Amino acid sequence: MPLHPTRLLGRRYNQAAEIARPLSRLSGVLYLPDALTRVRATETQGGKSGSGRRRNVAAAFAVPPSRAKQVAGRRILLIDDVMTTGATLEGCARALLKAGAACIDVAVVVRVKEAANTPI
Repeated sequence: MPLHPTRLLGRRYNQAAEIARPLSRLSGVLYLPDALTRVRATETQGGKSGSGRRRNVAAAFAVPPSRAKQVAGRRILLIDDVMTTGATLEGCARALLKAGAACIDVAVVVRVKEAANTPI
């Protein structure tokens, strides 16, 4: 899951990449951290509705021309730490499919199912 360069600079790491890298090493599946980039800085998704989240990430992702051959015809596994509505994953999948990916699978660590203010 790509971060915009300014967000990556602030965080100093990409949590999805930190999950994907060792999984790639253990599974033998190719790790392509730069096959998808965030080309537009977006607001945080927190507090937005599902449709607001989709609008927020619309056209925010792209496959760089230099990486198109790595994506074309491949089955891609997108890895993210948290999925709430799936809007970000959907935006990434759209960009990968546009670049010719054959199939997109998704793996997440946490799936948020209810509002954050639900008591424990």
